[in-house]
Amino acid sequence: MNLRNWRFLAILALALSLIAAACGGDDDETATTEASGGETETTAAPSGGDEEPLKVAFVHVGPVSDKGWSWAHDQGAKYLEANANVEVTTLESIPEGSDSQRVFEDLAADGNKLIFGTSFGYMEPMLAAAENYPDVVFEHATGFMSSENMGNYFGAAEEGRYLSGMAAGAATESNLIGYVAAFPIPEVLRGINAFTLGVREVKPEAQVQVVWTSTWFDPPVEKTAAESLLDAGADVIAMHQDSAAPGQAAEAAGAKWVGYNTDMTEFAETAWLTAPIWDWGPFYLKTTQEVAAGTWESAAYYGNIADGMVDLAPYGESVSDETIALIEERKQQIIDGTFSVLPDPIVDQDGNERELGDIFSMNYFVEGVIGSPTG
Repeated sequence: MNLRNWRFLAILALALSLIAAACGGDDDETATTEASGGETETTAAPSGGDEEPLKVAFVHVGPVSDKGWSWAHDQGAKYLEANANVEVTTLESIPEGSDSQRVFEDLAADGNKLIFGTSFGYMEPMLAAAENYPDVVFEHATGFMSSENMGNYFGAAEEGRYLSGMAAGAATESNLIGYVAAFPIPEVLRGINAFTLGVREVKPEAQVQVVWTSTWFDPPVEKTAAESLLDAGADVIAMHQDSAAPGQAAEAAGAKWVGYNTDMTEFAETAWLTAPIWDWGPFYLKTTQEVAAGTWESAAYYGNIADGMVDLAPYGESVSDETIALIEERKQQIIDGTFSVLPDPIVDQDGNERELGDIFSMNYFVEGVIGSPTG
């Protein structure tokens, strides 16, 4: 093709694009289709900008309506949409395990250049998908594996756990606190341990009894687990779950409740104490900007209270001003780096002093926990 013809075609293409833009509809419409496995896929079209939007995908283990873990990540995705030129695809309730590899690879084949998997069980399937799509950036939440084009990210939930444990310790009268836990993996174990240490700072004689559910989001199962703890004498319920069911069980029994992931006050207002909560949006924006600019490098990111990824939800009305002051003082010490929620050495469940070790492979309970760390 000679230069004159090339210029003519370029001018014609520009004119046609201007006409299409003048006649087009709203660029901010949201389309909903059925994704693989019958899950809901939501694609939000970006507004404005001359450059092509970066296609970004999020894969969640639960529904984004859970008002818990997946909802918190979805709020981060919405923050991203509001602050970057992106086209976001969201897949909900995608099971963990080998089948999720196909989901990641389908998203990569569809042109997504950045894919976030937001649950621990996606780790190995995502790593395999990353190997097959080296030109796509993958980010895995809560895991530890990585490659040249796969990073991982999480935050120090144990900091929020410790502080919420202080609220629970102040609230218990029976000195037994129930903990509805998902799976016996390091992130859950260190959360229980930090929570228990926070409880016992305020109430040294209190104990934390753990019941495992082998679920992330199954409200009936999680409610039953909470009820079993209440029947055993617990008067405060804590949880590492994505539903509000444990709190609703606590409210029905006249007990108190420490939530997780988000402010869930609305589900059990009388029982509510507080909760460790997440703000994923700034990390999602920063990562997307790096991918778009070609500066992204694989890394392990671990946010905390100091950088805003982790925080505490508002306190319930039953939390006293005295308890709030104690918690806020500890919170500031955590931010300043003058207090560690997991001491080294640490005393384990059997009363033995041991080195703290790598918290990302923690496989034991601390003193004060009732239950097995193996599930």
